[in-house]
Amino acid sequence: MTVALLATFAWHRLVPKGHPQYLSAPVTRGDIENAVLATGALQAFRQVDVGAQVSGQLKTLKVALGDKVVKGQWLAEIDPVISGNALRQARASEESLRAQQQATAAQLTQAELAFRRQQTMLPDDATSRESFEVARAALDVQRATLASLAAQIRSARIQIETAQANVGYTRIVAPIDGEIVAIVTQEGQTVIAQQQAPVILKLADLDTMTVKAQVSEADVIRVRTGQTAYFTILGEPDRRHYGKLRAIEPAPQNYADAQSTFGGSRANSAVFYNALFEVPNPEHRLRISMTAQVNVVLDEARNVLSMPAAALGGKRKDGTYAVRVLRADGSTETRGVRIGINNNVHVEVLAGLMDGERVVIGDAATDEHAPPADVA
Repeated sequence: MTVALLATFAWHRLVPKGHPQYLSAPVTRGDIENAVLATGALQAFRQVDVGAQVSGQLKTLKVALGDKVVKGQWLAEIDPVISGNALRQARASEESLRAQQQATAAQLTQAELAFRRQQTMLPDDATSRESFEVARAALDVQRATLASLAAQIRSARIQIETAQANVGYTRIVAPIDGEIVAIVTQEGQTVIAQQQAPVILKLADLDTMTVKAQVSEADVIRVRTGQTAYFTILGEPDRRHYGKLRAIEPAPQNYADAQSTFGGSRANSAVFYNALFEVPNPEHRLRISMTAQVNVVLDEARNVLSMPAAALGGKRKDGTYAVRVLRADGSTETRGVRIGINNNVHVEVLAGLMDGERVVIGDAATDEHAPPADVA
């Protein structure tokens, strides 16, 4: 208590009277940036839904959640009995058609011999015109039958190839290198692949992650591809992950749903556009669906003079801003200051102020006995 009284007494004796008190802050040197803030989510840059192209029971699942796999690795197997039976049936049909083809070929040979005999005898009137025409018609029928069987055999070969492919589809392999991030179908479940391929598991390459940042419609006009962007996650708020904007989607993130449901965007709803960029993830510390606090850098400057944005006054005709500077005796002077980057918190000072000077950011308490208030 005694120390406080002495400090107050000393201030009254040393500080000149007659000047109002102000809240002030120093002009400092450091880094400044102007950025668009957005909230995003992480997803794998490459993710594949591995499905089944044939129906049947999932007989074997050869991987577990979190396993790392390589392209071509055996992941699961659908019961091959039905597909195998279809293949055997297709082959049996082809064999039957080939047997018919051989019989028809023999009949064609017989019809050709008969027609030639009739053709030889006809000039000598050794046979009737009717018998000659019957022989010729029989030859034409055998030729047509043989051509039809050849077409049926080609169709049977297609059926065999399809059946062989379906047998191969019972063995599900990895289409890319990656990690098993979800198992949708368990062993013993039956999958039906009639209208669409049912998903067995989800495979993702987590070496590179894509950030899908939701940028508001007010800010999206200032964002463009190629700009630097960085984000932090909740578990590591002090570590930044940097990347370059790859794309800004031209329609809002819920555009497809809004069109199908309402025939247009809903009124009075917030509109956000997805901005996409990638970051490396060699340690796999970043995971799918993590929340990302994203900053898209619009402007930045290093080791420059800056001051609080609250110190700015009105803009003058020459482009400078009025700023009140605190003198050593407690009085103020107004200067014209030329500024650069302004992120509404700090302002880059290009001219008009020096390092260490204090600028007025507001009036202090009206108590005339209160000491000056400083803001670091």
